Amino acid sequence: MKIEYLGHAAFKIISEEGLNILIDPFISSNPACSTPVELLKPDIILVTHGHMDHFGDTLEIANNSGATVIATHELANFVEKQGLNAIGMNIGGSISVNNLVNITMVDARHTAAIDFTEELEEGGVAVGFIITLESGKKIYHAGDTGLFGDMKMVIGDIYKPDISLLPIGDKFTMGIEDAAIAAAWTQSRIVIPMHYNTFPEIEQDTDLFARLVEDESIGTFTVALQPGEEYIED
Repeated sequence: MKIEYLGHAAFKIISEEGLNILIDPFISSNPACSTPVELLKPDIILVTHGHMDHFGDTLEIANNSGATVIATHELANFVEKQGLNAIGMNIGGSISVNNLVNITMVDARHTAAIDFTEELEEGGVAVGFIITLESGKKIYHAGDTGLFGDMKMVIGDIYKPDISLLPIGDKFTMGIEDAAIAAAWTQSRIVIPMHYNTFPEIEQDTDLFARLVEDESIGTFTVALQPGEEYIED
């Protein structure tokens, strides 16, 4: 399994059997990302909500690769109207992809309108995803969110993710203090921070975040990736 950080909240995950998963592909307009859009050939694209810095290049990448977009019902309808393949879900629901990987949609606390069209369009709600790989290993992408109790009662206690991808940028999401609490609540072995340092207003110190995680958690290790870097597990 390989997780590549593309900057902001964008990740490319290659599952244990080679399924290519792209999450929140804010690529071409992302100052932190140097990966060319045309090199991304995912099998599926997960979109947590309709804001430009998460929906990003979804349409172009899906058109180029033939990928299926997985998002809320409202956002999937928007994608289908553009002539592309999409699967709509809602919070608490799960789907299987190629009988290999399971995708579960979970709650997030954030606004979610489609904000890159001429007028704001309905985008459903903001969500996160639990990705269960072929081995049963679980990756939690929190999306844009503030701290909320279900990170402990649902995400941590029920889903028990092995790896959590958590926003730390503050202003639009959790800051490092709340994200460190979220890391403790999810009880993950590995926490990878995201949604920080893309723009000056969300600059954060990942070393400080790692120290706060260590203070809050027992057995949780912070892996702060630079855009283009990978985290790999056998």
